[in-house]
Amino acid sequence: MQAVDDEFLTPEPDDEAGEGEPARFTLSDIDIQRTIEALVFASSEPVSEAYLADRLPRGTDVAAAMHQLAAFYAGRGVNLLRVEDRWAFRTAADLSFMIRRDETEVKKLSRAALEVLAIIAYHQPVTRAEIEEIRGVQTSKGTLDVLMEAGWVRFRGRRRSPGRPVTLGTTISFLDHFGLEELRDLPGLEELKGAGLLSGRIPPNFNIPIPSLGDDLTEDEDPITQLDLEELGLLAPSGGDE
Repeated sequence: MQAVDDEFLTPEPDDEAGEGEPARFTLSDIDIQRTIEALVFASSEPVSEAYLADRLPRGTDVAAAMHQLAAFYAGRGVNLLRVEDRWAFRTAADLSFMIRRDETEVKKLSRAALEVLAIIAYHQPVTRAEIEEIRGVQTSKGTLDVLMEAGWVRFRGRRRSPGRPVTLGTTISFLDHFGLEELRDLPGLEELKGAGLLSGRIPPNFNIPIPSLGDDLTEDEDPITQLDLEELGLLAPSGGDE
């Protein structure tokens, strides 16, 4: 194992540091990459570049360092992958079939849950009524509960329309689980046909919507407040009797 340089352990004066502010460490390029590897590897969730920047010397080009590391790991058994605006180590896709886990196998999603998840992924932000309109059948609360417990679906906001229905969207965990960097990496029409997920007898004008990017609320959405969460049963009422 490579020895740690003295400069890795000794902080150097920083002209930009304010009075009373601790000095930042000076690291070599190799030590920066090793530090990034350790931070990403130790995290159970994908790590943001902002998180890394707070733990590296001031002025470090974190984005460049991440892309260099990603290129280094591209042909190895584990890959450094970008998940939206975060990074994580994941087993190489062509080797994932060899990984066996001892824990109990996760129960497969029902057809209804898969349909609802696909609609939310492609149509977000989308309300429960809009999901039911697309599917042509009612959606049970249990189906949405399963997707939320898996951490793949979340409440985004409330639509500025009568009744102020809640809007739904996917999460970073959804992207991470399905190996997607961002929503526009979702398979398109031809990919779905090739995978046998669409019938050959689909309407001639059928198309797959292009998912919206980012978590920003749209013009017709309001953020969810604590009162909204209480109304949805996600928080106990703040002023009522226990």
